[in-house]
Amino acid sequence: MPNALHMAKSDNNLASITRQASRPKRWDDPLDPGMTDATLDMLMATEPFASMNVSAFPAATPLREILRADTAVREFAAGEIVLRKDDYGTSAFLVLEGEVQVILRPDIDPELLGRAPSVKKSFIGRLAQLWNNNPEPEGWSKKSPRASDNLKGSINKERGSVYLQDYPQIVSDAQTAALKKGQLFGEISALSRMPRTATVVASTETARLLEFSWEGLRDIMRYDSALKTQVDKIYRENSLKIFLRNHPLFSHLDESGYVQLCEEAELESFGEYNWSGAYLRLAKDGDPATSANEPVIVREGEYSNGIYMIRAGFCRVSQKYGNGERTLNYIGAGSVFGYEEIANHWKNPRQEMHSLYSLRSLGYSHLIFIPTASLEKYANRRLSEADFPASPVPKNMSKPADESSANDGTAPSASLMEFMAEHRFFNGTKSMVIDMDRCTRCDDCVRACASTHDGNPRFLRHGPMIDNLMIANACMHCVDPVCMIGCPTGAIHRTSFGGEVVINPATCIGCGTCAANCPYDSIRMVEVRSSQGEFLVDEEFQPILKATKCDLCVEQTSGPACQNACPHDALSRTDLTHVTSIAQWLKRK
Repeated sequence: MPNALHMAKSDNNLASITRQASRPKRWDDPLDPGMTDATLDMLMATEPFASMNVSAFPAATPLREILRADTAVREFAAGEIVLRKDDYGTSAFLVLEGEVQVILRPDIDPELLGRAPSVKKSFIGRLAQLWNNNPEPEGWSKKSPRASDNLKGSINKERGSVYLQDYPQIVSDAQTAALKKGQLFGEISALSRMPRTATVVASTETARLLEFSWEGLRDIMRYDSALKTQVDKIYRENSLKIFLRNHPLFSHLDESGYVQLCEEAELESFGEYNWSGAYLRLAKDGDPATSANEPVIVREGEYSNGIYMIRAGFCRVSQKYGNGERTLNYIGAGSVFGYEEIANHWKNPRQEMHSLYSLRSLGYSHLIFIPTASLEKYANRRLSEADFPASPVPKNMSKPADESSANDGTAPSASLMEFMAEHRFFNGTKSMVIDMDRCTRCDDCVRACASTHDGNPRFLRHGPMIDNLMIANACMHCVDPVCMIGCPTGAIHRTSFGGEVVINPATCIGCGTCAANCPYDSIRMVEVRSSQGEFLVDEEFQPILKATKCDLCVEQTSGPACQNACPHDALSRTDLTHVTSIAQWLKRK
C-alpha cells in the first residue's frame, strides 16, 4: 500500500503538469448580459410563455433560465430595420409591444438598406487605375469615415443599425403585412440557415421586440409542443410547400397532394449551427474536421426507409474502402440522398433497399425526410436520369480513380476529395486555386489586385496546400456565407446581380464580426487613413477599422484582375461546389 509521502509526491507531479479549469458552458455568454429578474418576471407572464408547462422543461434547462440566457428585449424606432431581405441571421423575434411591417414587394432599394449600389467603373476609371500611385491604401475622407453623405444620417451609432428616414413614403405603395403583439417572425431563417425572405421594419414610434437566439428557440420548441407546432405549421404552409412544389419529383402534384405531402414530411437538422467557430477551433488545435466530428445521418448498409432532401448546408457522401472510408462527393442544397436505392427496388422488388453510401453532415445542415411510403404515393416515377439524377455520386467516381475504367481524368483523386471536405472548401463558388507548378511567384496577381483596389491587395497568396495545389486566402464567395451572420448594418452582403459577397465601406463600422465568422481567413480588419496618410481615430483615439476582402472585382467589366494578370495560367477562380471543377482545370495542360 503506498505511503503518504509517495502519494504526496504523486500529487505534486500531477499538479505540475495539469491545470484545473471550469468546463465551458453554453450559457457563459448570454445574449443580454444585463437581463434582470424584473424583465424575466414580465416575460414569464407574457404569452406564449405564460401558457407553457414549466414542468415539461428539465431541471438543467428550465424555461426561465433559457429566457435569461438566450433572449434579449430590443427596442426599435419607427423606420429602423429589424431584418433585411437576403441577410443571414441566427435570431427570431417576438413582438412584445408596438408593431412591425413586413415589406413583401416591391424590394427596397439595396442602397437604402446599407448596401452598396452595383456600379461598373467607366473606361476612364479603369484607365486611371494604371497610374494610381496613391501611397496610402484606400484612403477615406475625414468628414465621413464611416458613412457616405446619403447614408450617414440613417445609421444608429449606438447599435450600428440602419433605419429608413422616409419610411412612410418608401412603403406607401408597397405591399406590406403588419405583425402585432404576440406574433413571431424570423424563425424559419434562424433555424434553417436560409437567407431572410423579406425586410422587416419597425412601424410604430417604438417597437419592443424579444430577440431569441436560435439555441433558445430550439430548446423552447423541444420542450413546448405548442410552439413547435406553431413554427412547424408556418414552415409547412410557406417554405416547405414552395420547396417541394419546385422539385421535379413532386412538381406534378395538385394542391391537395402538396398539403398531404407536407404533412408527412419530417424536418431534421444535424451538426452545429455555428460550425465556423467549431471548425476554427479544431483547425487552430491542428485537429482537422474529419468524419469523426461529423454527425451520421445515414450509414452505409442500413435499411433505406426514405430519402433526405437537403434544404440548407452540406453533407459528405462516403463509402467503405479497405479499413476506412473514402469521400465520393459532397452535396448541398437541392440534392437528394437515398432515392437511387428506392427507385431500384421499384424496378426489381426482390432487391433489398439498403443504403449504398453513408451520409454525414458537414457543419450544419437542414434536411427534409420523405418516408418511402410517401414517395410511393406522391413521387413521379417516370423521371428520366436527365430530369433527375438518382445517384448522389457521379458515375466516374463509383470506384477509386485508379480502379475505375470509366474515369476520363475528370474525377478528383481520393486524397483531393478528403482535402476539400476536411477544409470545407466545397462551400466556395469562386475560390482562388493556384497551380504551384506553374506559378513563378512573380506576384503579378497581387499587384493587379492592389492597383484595382487603390493600393490595397484584397488577398494573400498563401493557404492550405495539397500536392501542387494551393487554395489561397481569398474570399470564396460561399454558398453559405457565414461571414454575413451578425453584421449589424448589412455592410457585408450579396450583390443583386451576380451574388458576389461584398462589403460596403460606407456602412462598415469595423466591428470585426465578419472576420471572426469567416472560416477561411479571408477577411481582414485594416486601419483607415486619410488621403494624406493620417490614421483616422475615434473620440478615444482608437484607430477606426474597416473590413476588407476580395470582391471579385465586381466594378471591373473584365472580371477578376488576379486571374487576368497571371501570365502563366497558374491561377483560377474556381467553383468548388462541383467536385470535378479542379480536375477539369488541371486537365487543360
